[in-house]
Amino acid sequence: MMFWSITRIFARRIQCQNFSLKKKWLGTASSQFASKDKVPSGVYMPGAGEGDYNVKEILLKDFAENKERGTESIEEDDQICPKESDIVILGGGIVGSSIAYFLKNRVQNSMNVTVVERDPTYSRASTCLSVGGLRQQFSLPENIQLSQFSATFFRKIKEHLSILGEEPPDIQFQPCSYLFLATSETSAENIFKQQRLQKELGAKVEILTKRQLQEKFPYMNFSDILIGSIGLENEGYFDPWLLLAAMRAKAVSLGVKYVRGEVTGFRFKDHQMAKPDGSGMFMNQKKLDMVDVKLEDGNHHPIKFAACVNAAGCWSGEIASMAGIGKGKGIQSVPLPVEPRKRYVYAVHCPDGPSLNFPMLIDYTGTYIRREGLSGHYICGVSPTEEEEPDISALDVDYEYFQHKIWPALANRVPAFNCLKVKSAWAGYYDYNYFDQNVIIGNHPFYKNMIFATGSSGHGIQHAPAIGNAVTELIVDGEFKTIDLKRLSFERILEGNTLKEEEIV
Repeated sequence: MMFWSITRIFARRIQCQNFSLKKKWLGTASSQFASKDKVPSGVYMPGAGEGDYNVKEILLKDFAENKERGTESIEEDDQICPKESDIVILGGGIVGSSIAYFLKNRVQNSMNVTVVERDPTYSRASTCLSVGGLRQQFSLPENIQLSQFSATFFRKIKEHLSILGEEPPDIQFQPCSYLFLATSETSAENIFKQQRLQKELGAKVEILTKRQLQEKFPYMNFSDILIGSIGLENEGYFDPWLLLAAMRAKAVSLGVKYVRGEVTGFRFKDHQMAKPDGSGMFMNQKKLDMVDVKLEDGNHHPIKFAACVNAAGCWSGEIASMAGIGKGKGIQSVPLPVEPRKRYVYAVHCPDGPSLNFPMLIDYTGTYIRREGLSGHYICGVSPTEEEEPDISALDVDYEYFQHKIWPALANRVPAFNCLKVKSAWAGYYDYNYFDQNVIIGNHPFYKNMIFATGSSGHGIQHAPAIGNAVTELIVDGEFKTIDLKRLSFERILEGNTLKEEEIV
């Protein structure tokens, strides 16, 4: 049978006891979609001029189309790469795998979910090359709430990601407070302001005076510091690969299909939708219909979908461009502002350096360092300025950058670090949102069956569980429910409304 068949999708929904939308989809569908001049809205730019609809409407419309068309046979190569899938997720890193897990865990057998990942070894993936930190200390409420959701998820990870007959997952989470330092009255006032917001949202954060800092961390130099902010819980670090492996394995056990392939383009079809003038009339507009995937054997294979999630990390801007985003007129002329930015991570050793009570130190210069296990091992780095941005063509490491940029800041803050030595280093990519360095999540206002989940600019690894849950709510419920992320949609880019996060590391 043709597994795109929406008839089969709806039949499965009826049988699924745990699918909470059964009543909403089947009991109210006729009244919700009967009106010609009222189409339900999802989370996207209101008043975009093309009419409002979301993934639920796409599924319902395709149900009618496929009911008329009937079913088709599936060729043998469908076992390798499906011809059709309800949801196609582009990118199988931690964000894409998290979306796949949450979506399949929610809908179970009611939808087919396919993940396209070009490198299943993840040798160059941002996920596995990150430092795997988790913190609550952000300046935007959305980022604080995303971290809080993930902290709760990590605490119960064995409950969420265990697979029958296998060892429960262990991401080796190590509690470790983040310590932010302020050297000026302005930066100190920002820390006070952020702490008030963080505490309002339930985060446990404490402000330390210079004297308290000296008493708590006597091995540091605080001569130029006014105050510091330190997290008291739900902060630390973990193994990114173990998290990705557990998330992917659980998604596969739930029925998610991973396809090794590279996205090469999209195909479109005409879609009838309501005119925005409220006349009750309809107009034709192209919508995304298929994604072309180049498989490992070199063959190109199209996959038809109802909705496509762009979770391709630093390459998501390129994929959006393949769909014509940033190449057309009006809304379509605005590109997805995500590109790869290379970041270095240095592993250093200092036998006389601080040990167990050493926090994840975020110096006012932006330099960060934390211990890596015990015995004087640490990892550190700093985000470069715009003028210092390195070439992204290869993941080579500039060791001179450590000597001139990072080491002086470390030695100034912790005198013992004058004697540290670099043992190794690596480079990885940020999915850098050059608009405002915050995640872009939600439907594109023109191609509304493309959903963005990208541009976290270094925070994707820690926010992935929350993003996966949010995208699932958007697809299944038509709106964000757990955390209101409407401000982080593509709409803000169209309107030029930046959401500045003060605590970018």
